[in-house]
Amino acid sequence: MKFYYLGTCSTCERIMKDIPNLKRFTLREIKGDPITAKELDEMKKLAGSYEALFSRIALKFRALGLNKMALTEKDYRKWILEEYTFLKRPVMIIDKEIFIGNAPKVTAAMAEASRRH
Repeated sequence: MKFYYLGTCSTCERIMKDIPNLKRFTLREIKGDPITAKELDEMKKLAGSYEALFSRIALKFRALGLNKMALTEKDYRKWILEEYTFLKRPVMIIDKEIFIGNAPKVTAAMAEASRRH
């Protein structure tokens, strides 16, 4: 069970407080300990695409002009690996389930899945 988050993100901190049994997870602060290509590829298998893991609200998305480009799966993978802010967060993995982002529906599902395991 893994939980990927950004330590400077107040939203991640708030969500982490709402996750039961968080101490049973391997916590990974993605700025200080960036995700590897292998980990990202494993996330993609569970999520179905790199695009599902990509954050369009990252400040650098517009700053780098990515909002004006037609990005491919290869591009999404490259940018997530190059810049931690492009990983939608938090990401929680339990067995073969992945939960991505901070939408209320997703965070409720994170909490429920954590209770079950």
